[in-house]
Amino acid sequence: MFFAGTAGGLAGGLLAALLLTGVILLGILLTFWTSRLLSATVLKGVPSSFTLELPPFRRPRVGQVVVRSVLDRTLFVLGRAAAVAAPAGLLIWLCANVQVGGDSILNWCTGFLDPFARLLGLDGVILMAFLLGFPANEIVLPIVIMAYLSTGSLVEYENLAALKTLLADHGWTWLTAVCTMLFSLAHWPCSTTCLTIARETRSIKWTALSIALPTGVGMALCLLTASTARLLGLA
Repeated sequence: MFFAGTAGGLAGGLLAALLLTGVILLGILLTFWTSRLLSATVLKGVPSSFTLELPPFRRPRVGQVVVRSVLDRTLFVLGRAAAVAAPAGLLIWLCANVQVGGDSILNWCTGFLDPFARLLGLDGVILMAFLLGFPANEIVLPIVIMAYLSTGSLVEYENLAALKTLLADHGWTWLTAVCTMLFSLAHWPCSTTCLTIARETRSIKWTALSIALPTGVGMALCLLTASTARLLGLA
């Protein structure tokens, strides 16, 4: 919306593809960098190995495969998602609709976070949306729209041009878009991922580190980008 435009076309499509490729490559570079950092610090001297056990080969039974896939994978994931999504949905609704001192809890929270978020090139609404989007990252932008429109419920824009106008009217610039993309790339994992990490590692320490490390990297990237743009007079 802010770099490739909303009209589409060949040029816009190519530019959007290049931007997405750049974000993916940045994510890969950050992965290698954090791996090197961990190997030189908290994992220094710890041997690493990867063992893959091959199961015995048997003739597949279609019925058993389908049943076990549904029970062991689909229902398990859906149940875990529902267990997290239901309380999260209630929390979002309460924040948007419960009034305290003539204003919603959501607006109080976004106002409190706004000064810190501005340092990162964001605003209080965006940062609060990431916090409330902990159960599922895909609801971050709908929460941003809900807060800007003060609707009290999640809404979604189908027209990118109208969405860009809404965001620009609430102070979004190219710098806001860049910092939002960077923080989307590097911040805490979603709740389901955190639960999986906790179950696999059986360690609060490693689960906390898996949340703190990407979040710290994302905040540092946003702070560096925003500060550089402001020092150069570009924002």
